[in-house]
Amino acid sequence: MRAGVPFDLAEPLGATISEVAARLDSGELSSVELTRLCLQRAEATASLGAFIHIDEDGALSAAALADSRRAAGAKKSQLDGIPVAVKDIFLTKGIPTTCASRILHGYVPPYSATAVDRLCDVGAVSLGKLNMDEFAMGSSNEHSAVGVAKNPWNEARVPGGSSGGSAVAVAGGAAFGTLGTDTGGSIRQPASFCGVVGIKPTYGRVSRYGVIAFASSLDQVGPLARCVDDAALLLEVVAGFDPADSTSANRGVPDLTARGGAESRLDALRGLKLGVPKEYFAAGLDGEVRSAVDAAMKSCSDAGAELVEISLPHTDYAIATYYLIATAEASSNLARYDGVRYGARSGGDESLGQMYGLTRDRGFGPEVKRRIMLGTYALSAGYYDAYYRKAQQVRTLLKRDFAAAFAQVDAIVTPTTATTAFSIGEREHDPVSMYLSDVFTVSANLAGLPALSMPCGQDTSGLPIGIQLMANHWREAELLSTARALEVALLDASQWVYPWS
Repeated sequence: MRAGVPFDLAEPLGATISEVAARLDSGELSSVELTRLCLQRAEATASLGAFIHIDEDGALSAAALADSRRAAGAKKSQLDGIPVAVKDIFLTKGIPTTCASRILHGYVPPYSATAVDRLCDVGAVSLGKLNMDEFAMGSSNEHSAVGVAKNPWNEARVPGGSSGGSAVAVAGGAAFGTLGTDTGGSIRQPASFCGVVGIKPTYGRVSRYGVIAFASSLDQVGPLARCVDDAALLLEVVAGFDPADSTSANRGVPDLTARGGAESRLDALRGLKLGVPKEYFAAGLDGEVRSAVDAAMKSCSDAGAELVEISLPHTDYAIATYYLIATAEASSNLARYDGVRYGARSGGDESLGQMYGLTRDRGFGPEVKRRIMLGTYALSAGYYDAYYRKAQQVRTLLKRDFAAAFAQVDAIVTPTTATTAFSIGEREHDPVSMYLSDVFTVSANLAGLPALSMPCGQDTSGLPIGIQLMANHWREAELLSTARALEVALLDASQWVYPWS
């Protein structure tokens, strides 16, 4: 087993997207062969529970078309013929989409999400749909109606959530990149737990059209991949204005692709001011996580970055604020699942109300029910001002904290999570402990900021440790440039060995 990967990956499954694309271009490998290898890998690692639905026929057909385009000299993009997969929260035309919930069992959408269409438009091969916490409500992928996903580094540990399957497919070698969604850390936390790169872009950078809503003011689409370059490539494809999404920003997409070698990438750290918020390095942070993050920051400093202590004084209120706003919006969004318009319907022949009640009771899992009840309470008469409105006011204070910080620094660096991956079942009966898993990630969602998690080391059990970078709004290019530089610095310091480097 090589360092930096949960188990040996036979070539070419251990390659980066750019490396495998070059092999496709040279004719050394075909997309059909590559896709078959990924499908075989998905089957061989089925115990990890990464996939909910595999579209073998569709994937092989798309791969054959990619091979034909290459043979004709009409390659669409660097992603043409590259196997990817998407979280089961994205609508996919003609392919079941369930959001890992019984209430959407058997639902087959008539159209695809914009992000999915954009991947298909550049020739990416979609392998299928990935496991997740039901309706994206969870931090461990244990709240899935189709079964628990498992961490490839240790199958007794969670992969993180809610985009657990998206992280597992990349870390386990079944896909070269995936799409997830991030409402309070649901891309970055599983990326940290599984030792891959995950990006949550600025709110409005990527269309949410065709993405099943959890909390509409917080949800964001982003990629997971094995290295920063691969994640950047995927983000550049799916980003951009979409008139079908009223929250999509009508802004141009900057060039997110990398240029230059390791030395030129490392230059991005020279003179950079990195903010280190003292609130993120307090009690509760695991010692090994802190040591790895401290070492990564020292690597940045050695490369010429200036570490600046900053304060984000309202950080302590972030979790409470997030879980009020997110559950309130979930209560509203999930009202549409009633057994009438689409999805499953459960009995209740005596009255419409009975049918609604039985459908929702049997269709939703316990965590979804818990959050609906919390959100409904927060929005109810007599409590709206005390809870939901107050949470929105605190959200404004959190945004101001970040605005003040970015007036001083270029980027912010923190741990992604307070611990490494915890054991399956460890927090199942302690919702508060589970919710605290997102303590370092929710603020970026509340403020709408771009944030990235990348691996920076391992604990003594061999589990990955993630470091989080945050940038100001619309600064994804600078965020990725910083991440690439840190990637080089970490490799130089031998703190993390990327098998794909």
